Amino acid sequence: MEGFFSGIGFVSGGILNVTPRQALELCRKGALLVDVREEFMNRFKMFDVPEIIYCPYSILNETFQNLPAEKPIIFADAVGLHSREAVIFLNENGFAGRTANLAGGLVEWEHDELPLIIDKSEKLSGSCMCQLRPRDKSLLP
Repeated sequence: MEGFFSGIGFVSGGILNVTPRQALELCRKGALLVDVREEFMNRFKMFDVPEIIYCPYSILNETFQNLPAEKPIIFADAVGLHSREAVIFLNENGFAGRTANLAGGLVEWEHDELPLIIDKSEKLSGSCMCQLRPRDKSLLP
């Protein structure tokens, strides 16, 4: 795994961040995507990558030991905030050098038109960040 993330992404605040396109390519090369959104948030729109684990941020501190030790891990959420906190936590708990944050989360992933699995029966109501859409300007006066 040495050098898996070498030359990829950008470091901000000591955390490696990867763009959605970089994350997809890394996942196709063997990285594991860990979606830290809460269960009710991750059923409508899901990242379509070869290997994904759903581990809500609220229980990460109880379950992180179950993450595979042999894989590089990219943490993701709706916009990249909880996933960033997950990377910090994991780096402090023995995972340093094999973690990255998905910058912009699902919002940027979808903006870049990357693969998603959508279950319309699980659509959330309200103004969830993962459902924001550009305003239809044809409806404006």
